[in-house]
This record gives sequence, structure tokens and C-alpha cells, in this order.
Amino acid sequence: MPYTQALSIAEGKGLDLVMMSGASKPPVCKILNYGKYKYEATKKEKELRKAQKKIEVKEIKLSMTIEEYDTAYRVKNAIKFLQGGDKVKVSLRMRGRQQAYSKRAIEIIKDFVARLGEYGFTEKEPEIAGPNIFVIISPKKNA
Repeated sequence: MPYTQALSIAEGKGLDLVMMSGASKPPVCKILNYGKYKYEATKKEKELRKAQKKIEVKEIKLSMTIEEYDTAYRVKNAIKFLQGGDKVKVSLRMRGRQQAYSKRAIEIIKDFVARLGEYGFTEKEPEIAGPNIFVIISPKKNA
């Protein structure tokens, strides 16, 4: 129907003429209350955003001279993070002469990751970046 006729019908009902698809020939329009339509659209968008799960990356720091009790405590925290659905970044900083023993540092990291094997998996092998070694562990999907 012509634009002027549709507009007069909308005004007669006290509603708005809203163009839904302007790209098509002829353009598709609806007669509706635009304020209510806009409100429902923002409400629906807010619900969709609320439903999304945000994945955070939690960091756990280790050192070359870490004791067994401290390692166990950090493993417990990492398990808690993984069960919560977050990724865990395990980093180890080597200071001074410790950098000469990077193989030992990688062993410490791999031991830590092995303890988390039931709860997560590594995305890639431990990475050496200057005096730091780090690895990111993702949670396993529950079937």
C-alpha cells in the first residue's frame, strides 16, 4: 500500500509506522507502538547479555623455591578456579641465577599441570618469555 495511506492508518489508531526492512523492494513497514517495541528490544538484549558466561583468566604464581605445602595450596585454588569455569594462567618467575636452571623451572610447571590433569588441559606447552615461564590451563567440558 502507499506510504501516505499506511501513515494515515497508523495515525488513526494512535500508533507509529515503523520501517522494518528498508533494503527490500518495496520496503517492509509495521504499524505498532514504537516506544513499547524499543523497550522490549532493549529488555531482550539485556537478557541475552545476562545469559552469556564470561570466562576469566585467573593467575597463579609459582617460584623456583616453592615448598610442597605451598604447591598443594595453589593446586587446590587452581582446581577451584577450573571447576568455576575459569581459565588458569600458571606463571613462574626466575630471578638472577635461577635463569640458568630453566629446565628445572619447566619441570615445576609440568608437575603443577599434571596435578590438574583431571580438571583441565593445557592449551599449549609451557612458554618461556624472558625470565618468566607460563602456561594456560582451560577447564575440561563436563559431559
